[in-house]
Amino acid sequence: GMVSNWTKIPPPLFKKVVIVLIDALRDDFVFGSKGKQFMPYTTQVVEKGTSYSFIAEAKPPTVTMPRIKALMTGSIPGFIDVIVNLNSPALLDDNLIWQAKTAGRRIIFYGDDTWVKLFPKHFVEYDGTTSFFVSDFTEVDDNVTRHLDGVLKREDWDLLILHYLGLDHIGHMTGPNSPLVGPKLREMDNILKKIHISLLSKEEASLPNLLVVCGDHGMSETGSHGGSSDGEVHTPLLFISSAFEKRSGPLTQPGFVQQTDLASTLAVGLGLPISRNSVGNLILPVVGGKTMREQLRFVHLNGFQLSRLLQENTPAYEKDPGYEHFKIAEKSHSNWIKLYLEGNNSEILLNLGKKVLKQYLDALKTLSSSLSKQVAQYDVYSMMVGTVIIMEVLLLLLLSLPKALSSQAEFEVSLSPPLFSLLFYLMCLMLCAVHVIVCTSAESSCYFCSMSWLTAVGVMMLISALMCSILFAIAKIFENSRPPLKNPVVSSSSWSEIDVLILAGTIGHVLSLGASSFIEEEHQTWYFLINTLCLVLCQELCRNNFLLKECDPQHSTTVKQNFDSIGEASECKNIDIPAACNSKLGKATSSTEFIKRSDKWISLASPWIILICCRLLRSLNQTGVQWSHRPDFGHWLTSSEQKSELSFLAAVSLLMIFFLVQRRCSLVSKIAMVLGLLGVYSYRAAIGNVIFPWQHASKDISKGITEARFVYVFVLGIVFTGTKDLLKSQVISADSSVKSTGLWEVYSGLVLLAALLFRPHNLPVLVFCLLIQTMMTKYIWRPLKFDAAQITIMHYWFGQAFFYFQGNSNGIATVDVSAGFVGLESYVEIPAIFLTAFATYAGPLLWAIHLLCYLSSEVSRNSAAVGHGCFCYALMRSIPVAIYIVLVTSLRYHLFIWSVFSPKLLYEGVHVFITAAICLFFTAMDQNHSHKVQD
Repeated sequence: GMVSNWTKIPPPLFKKVVIVLIDALRDDFVFGSKGKQFMPYTTQVVEKGTSYSFIAEAKPPTVTMPRIKALMTGSIPGFIDVIVNLNSPALLDDNLIWQAKTAGRRIIFYGDDTWVKLFPKHFVEYDGTTSFFVSDFTEVDDNVTRHLDGVLKREDWDLLILHYLGLDHIGHMTGPNSPLVGPKLREMDNILKKIHISLLSKEEASLPNLLVVCGDHGMSETGSHGGSSDGEVHTPLLFISSAFEKRSGPLTQPGFVQQTDLASTLAVGLGLPISRNSVGNLILPVVGGKTMREQLRFVHLNGFQLSRLLQENTPAYEKDPGYEHFKIAEKSHSNWIKLYLEGNNSEILLNLGKKVLKQYLDALKTLSSSLSKQVAQYDVYSMMVGTVIIMEVLLLLLLSLPKALSSQAEFEVSLSPPLFSLLFYLMCLMLCAVHVIVCTSAESSCYFCSMSWLTAVGVMMLISALMCSILFAIAKIFENSRPPLKNPVVSSSSWSEIDVLILAGTIGHVLSLGASSFIEEEHQTWYFLINTLCLVLCQELCRNNFLLKECDPQHSTTVKQNFDSIGEASECKNIDIPAACNSKLGKATSSTEFIKRSDKWISLASPWIILICCRLLRSLNQTGVQWSHRPDFGHWLTSSEQKSELSFLAAVSLLMIFFLVQRRCSLVSKIAMVLGLLGVYSYRAAIGNVIFPWQHASKDISKGITEARFVYVFVLGIVFTGTKDLLKSQVISADSSVKSTGLWEVYSGLVLLAALLFRPHNLPVLVFCLLIQTMMTKYIWRPLKFDAAQITIMHYWFGQAFFYFQGNSNGIATVDVSAGFVGLESYVEIPAIFLTAFATYAGPLLWAIHLLCYLSSEVSRNSAAVGHGCFCYALMRSIPVAIYIVLVTSLRYHLFIWSVFSPKLLYEGVHVFITAAICLFFTAMDQNHSHKVQD
């Protein structure tokens, strides 16, 4: 006892350890009413058995791969792991699995193949199953359980890890309140019972065995995960072993621990070193049965590891409160050891030991908290370079605004003058010098510095060229500022209420992105903007129909002509405005006048009808953070008791979709649309979401693969028909009707795809989307003759609002992953990503394609309409993204950077890619016009 042994690792506390990780296991599934009903054995062990139960708190992002890393390394993964989650690379950080393998422990794994990718060549035996095919509820778990009987009888393993995925898949497809959840929990309870009984029967007197039951994350009320709601971050953590005392007395609520604490606790339990980068604390009750000296030894090991990690990451570590507390506890520990070695075994020594233990635990908590805050190491130099390029591109777009919105719709960035200027070469030299200084003096790793010098010089040249182009553009504007502007689009000094609202709304939305609460509840911003827009449109319609008509006698003729043009465009020749000056109208025109008058009143009522539609949609899906827990119409519809009502609503919605879409389709496309929509209903009936009138509720549920593929055939057929017409219109440029039909058929095909991917209760969102587009086209945009820029911004605003009407938010949990597996038998990466992205961004996409359809029909009035629309759409997407990147960079140490700002940045990034694809499509459709301009 006189020779110090503090550098030696303590011996293991358990012989065999089994970790059962049940994906998406919420805390209330074990500790709540569902646990008592469906997991009786586990509940009995928790309440009266030899176990310790906790609620483990996970940090966002709550997706599988980052959570496995947190459980095994004890560190907090970066947010980029959300994307890496799709194809996990090998984990190179120090972790429990590597330490166990190095120590000669034999590890067996069955379950989610993410483990096999993270820890290649670490398992003596494994069988991985793909985690992304969420339509599979049973086989994915049976593949794990089939190995269980054989492996529990064997003695050639030390650590067994089982990762069950079925519960997570049920959550994604049907939600946490699904009738499928109960049987799955009962299945998990039987498996835990089998493992526990087997471990007890094989126990030796020397070392007991340990069963650990945990979840990687929970699930939200919609069944998804990725965000930071209580349902997603709170998971049960159970330690079951004969080494623990049997529970007695009144049942208490389980205490809270961090998910990262498991790595440190298991390392001590297995007699392994604690992972180097772990920020977790030892869960003391697990080692509470040991002597005071051993307990103090364990917490000292944990404190030493945390203080060393603090020294590596913080220059002024000695001033950290946690480090100071640890040093004080270490001194007290030293004094306690001296008393202990003197043979003093009195009650006073035990009480003193408890005080030292409390000092250590307080120090561990403070150290862990300090390290968790400092865990993010930002590559500021690379971030600044990227931000500069983005802001330069945005500035160029803004400077090009006058030319891009001119009658010729020119968007040109002249690169030749800047590239041959002295300023360009001076800037290149200066930036290269800065790059050398930063990269040679940087202490931490830098992504931009790790690039080849050729690439780095290319980036510097790009920054210099963009800056010189901006300076040349500004100089040209000042040169041309003296003569009066000839462009009526730009020179118009009169601002309408619509223009003021568009400018104020855009600026207001961009400024709101600097506040976490406004990002969490961004849907409220868009709902407010489109409601205000409807009121302004109502005022505009009243002015055009009443005020201007009284003031200006010529105005009646203008409005009359506007409605005449609507009649021609919509192939309804009876639409007109009654002309008061014509007194010689015969009886034959009385019905025509009635139609004219009724159309006028429909036009005036249309903004109010749109407002009513928007209000109904808001009640369908509660989104955001603050009020997402409140019941909504969607939750009521998806409950099992309302299947008949949901079926009726889905059938009516599909009929309405056909009625609203078919009017401009060819006969072949109409037939394909009817069959496709029937296929959509059949698919939803096959997977058990809806029922046919003649169908019994007890019908077997299938994956609906045949029905979904049946719909895909018609989607591809309609899109192919539209594409054929578009290609024909490129050859025969004179026939604009062929192009309009082709665009509408492509749009119809995408509507059919959205109907297939949307959940049944969300089909009214698609109906109202089509209805609002129809009403605004016929009764607002054409009569009021807005220009292309105004129409584009209105489409963009409604697209953003419909993104949230779908039930989306700026949290990852609202992404409907199940949409990516409609019609797929197994996980196929590219189709799954495409379908998930399309289902998520269906609102903005459908409004963007509708914009192209509308502007293409307006080419006769404004030949540059499509060009103007493309530029405005790109600009409207670029302004908030560029400003948001600057805001996120400056707010990188904000408390909610990972839970609020980072998910929003991910959404913005994906939206930029989709916008780029939309703008390419716009440009392709505007090809004829560009040829004419060149000619």
